[in-house]
Amino acid sequence: MAYQLHYWPTIQGRGEFVRLALEAAGAAYLDVARGDDAAGQGMGAMAHYLEDKAVPRPPFACPFLVDGKRVIGQTAAIMLYLGPRLGLVGKSQADRLWTHQIQLTIADFVVEVHDLHHPLGATLYYEDQKPEALRRAAEFRKQRLPKFLAWFEAILERNPGNKPARTPHLVGAKLSYADLSLFQVVEGLHYALPKAAKKALKKTPAVVALHDGVARHKRIAAYLASDRRLPFSEEGIFRRYPELDG
Repeated sequence: MAYQLHYWPTIQGRGEFVRLALEAAGAAYLDVARGDDAAGQGMGAMAHYLEDKAVPRPPFACPFLVDGKRVIGQTAAIMLYLGPRLGLVGKSQADRLWTHQIQLTIADFVVEVHDLHHPLGATLYYEDQKPEALRRAAEFRKQRLPKFLAWFEAILERNPGNKPARTPHLVGAKLSYADLSLFQVVEGLHYALPKAAKKALKKTPAVVALHDGVARHKRIAAYLASDRRLPFSEEGIFRRYPELDG
């Protein structure tokens, strides 16, 4: 049975982290909200899990994954569930916990990226909080962006599974869902903050090598070239407002 991914149909957002894992593994899945209502898909199917009182354990928000009777919300929890099933995490408990920890840190990073353009609240328009966003972005470019990237670089440098002349990985010697998520973060930074990202990534060559290696992955390359990969836009997490790029 195909996995059912529920997320907004017009943006990458947090759902993209799950899509990348499913695509890399070649897993059968339905992007439910993009489907037809007549086929039992579409926004109505997603709303059922979020709003219907008959659902005993409703997710707080999308993305969430439906696998049979299981409904799993929160991106990091979805990846924790899918990782072993898709072969995108190590077999040992230590590797699985470490990969999950990295994914949670990536989730923290994504929140900070989102708050660049919405520092006061998600219900307000960017234009209503632009002065605060400019101040937040300056601090992010100077402090938070290099701090996060330096941590990922340190993990890559210290991972004993990495060897020269091949794509580095965050955990072990094989592609993990954390690698795919860091790839997505770098992609988003290139879109949203091209100047700041270029400057910061000069100091993290292993992060760049991971990103480039993931982009060459056969299934990921095919996905990136397909119409299943939605473009970045000013409706998602990573938004290009040139004034925030310094």
